[in-house]
Amino acid sequence: MIGLEEEETTLNSNGEDQSGADVEMTFLDHIEELRWRIIYAIIGVLVFTIVAWIFIDPLVEVVLLKPARDAGASLQNLRPFGQLFLFVQVAIIVGIVASLPNIFYQLWQFIAPALKYRERKYILWIVFFSSFCFLAGIVFAYFVMLPLTMKFAEQFGTAEIANKFAIDEYMSIIISVMLAAGLVFELPMVSFFLSKLGILTPKFMRKYRRHAIVIILVLAAILTPGADPVSQVILAVPLVLLYEISIFISKLSSKKSA
Repeated sequence: MIGLEEEETTLNSNGEDQSGADVEMTFLDHIEELRWRIIYAIIGVLVFTIVAWIFIDPLVEVVLLKPARDAGASLQNLRPFGQLFLFVQVAIIVGIVASLPNIFYQLWQFIAPALKYRERKYILWIVFFSSFCFLAGIVFAYFVMLPLTMKFAEQFGTAEIANKFAIDEYMSIIISVMLAAGLVFELPMVSFFLSKLGILTPKFMRKYRRHAIVIILVLAAILTPGADPVSQVILAVPLVLLYEISIFISKLSSKKSA
């Protein structure tokens, strides 16, 4: 019996107490843990940035210039070494996006000591869904939002003024739209954690569903450059679906917290 009791309170392979007991850490221990998590995250970013630099030509020419090419837009570089700085910027951003699973993992590993043992078991799933939501937002922006944006930008104006876009301004729009969409698609995960903390409830979200839909329609009208209502609906529909998914996730997380 004594041997069994001792076995129940032993640590697992990760040094965690399987019985769920909290392991006390000093302030300096937390700082040291944070330092190493940041180092691991930076290493991941550097590795993927180097990989992105190796494939920088197809990344820029085939992937990032595709929306402009499909819209028939004309691009030009207006600064000396402008393309060099642009390629470096693209490589770093691609490195950050590609290493998001590692960044999320390091973040949750730092938070893990504050969680119960049964909650720590879901860290890998949380990392997976956080990364999936962000990348899904980027894919949606690339295949839906950006073609509409570039088509409108190219066609707007008069025949007397030629539309020739600066490459740095074009890349700024491309990158900002994709990153913004990635953040918006994190809404279900945000709902999950706010519900876990007791700040958000499914009852509250259902009560203000109509208000949320109005806000979503306004955001769709702002984010969609054209006055075409079809484009606004194309953007608004996934946002409404994300809100409904967030209600469902909030309900599940609230039950587990109870």
